[in-house]
Amino acid sequence: MAVQPEGTPCWADATFADLEGAKSFYGDVLGWTFGESSPEYGGYTTAYANGKRAAAVCPPMPGTDAPSAWCLYLASPDAAATGEKVRAGGGEVLMEPMQVGEFGTMLLARDPGGAVFGVWQADTHDGFETEMGVPGGYCWGEVFTRDPKAADTFFPAVFPYTVRKFDDESMDFGMYDVQGETVLGRMAMGDDFPPEVPAYLNVYFAVPDCDAAVAKATERGGVLRFGPMDSPFGRFAALSDPQGASFTVIDVSKTEGEMPATSPA
Repeated sequence: MAVQPEGTPCWADATFADLEGAKSFYGDVLGWTFGESSPEYGGYTTAYANGKRAAAVCPPMPGTDAPSAWCLYLASPDAAATGEKVRAGGGEVLMEPMQVGEFGTMLLARDPGGAVFGVWQADTHDGFETEMGVPGGYCWGEVFTRDPKAADTFFPAVFPYTVRKFDDESMDFGMYDVQGETVLGRMAMGDDFPPEVPAYLNVYFAVPDCDAAVAKATERGGVLRFGPMDSPFGRFAALSDPQGASFTVIDVSKTEGEMPATSPA
């Protein structure tokens, strides 16, 4: 896959205290296989779906005790410049731009509402090799936030997004477009989200059968948070893995209902 346009989700990874447990869980639920860990990069381990690069898992950095969580990386031609835009927009740079060997440059940031995301300036590693919607691969991402207006101001100031919103008044959902293509969603968190749940970027992985994936995940100690539910985009369900990292599975082959109308924000 070629380097993605600026602002497009291009990679996902997560840290796990029990790395072997995570590999076993996601291997069962998503069908992933795993490459050799890289000691020079802290045990970073690439996950593959049908032989194609899908995501990565790694142990936490020594001395850190942050909970397990998936991190979605957004493409940038200049990570340092993106970091400056993050600061100018009222966000926070959590990790300054760091070159990762010959692979590229990364930084970690947090938007004003508290959602953490990554930025990736590709070199030899240009991100996902899996295709959208193919089982085991990344399929979609959404910013879950309690301050949708702030998110709709911040993200287009950092990345070249134009914003559209669903016309449905029962749901505050926005879409961030790049070059005419929708690359990221934005969902307002309502009262159904416990107050202790922080804002976050939700990562969707495609599966051939949503209900079967849910059954396997819960059998392996995961927790079903929402769904399964049919939608015009596919049948999906929100889960937490046994170590607490949230993710969503979706079967894009099973759609139901009409696509919602949208208007420019």
